[in-house]
Amino acid sequence: MDAQKNLYDFSFTTLDGKTIPFSQFRGKKVLIVNTASRCGYTPQYADLQELHEARKDKLVIVGFPANNFGAQEPGTNDQIKEFCEKNYGVTFYMSRKVSVKGADMDPLFKWLTTASNPDFTGDIKWNFEKFLIDEKGQLIRRFRSGVKPDSKELLSAL
Repeated sequence: MDAQKNLYDFSFTTLDGKTIPFSQFRGKKVLIVNTASRCGYTPQYADLQELHEARKDKLVIVGFPANNFGAQEPGTNDQIKEFCEKNYGVTFYMSRKVSVKGADMDPLFKWLTTASNPDFTGDIKWNFEKFLIDEKGQLIRRFRSGVKPDSKELLSAL
């Protein structure tokens, strides 16, 4: 049994190299999204940015660039940062590039893909899957790539 039982046991490193413990977001919901710059779902960056601007007092969004699906995130951390800012005006948190499946899977994603929730567990199938964490650090919802950030399904969970 994994000793890490909630989000606050983890931290992430931003594209700028700053380490941020998830525990600093206690009391807020957190939406974690595995992202990619060259994907059919990439325009969801705009929806995520709108959601961030509308709900930033109660919701923290963290994008995790990953090159696990169709080599759709080949860039360096600097290139990803520039792409997100230039094309989508991203101001929400962006992690350094990680792996979200396979032998080198980031520990956070090992927890996210196995943690109990009402939706489903198991491997991430594509870019832009979403994980919603409650104010106590527990995974409460999981959404596949096709569920847009501004969808009724996701918004009602917030």
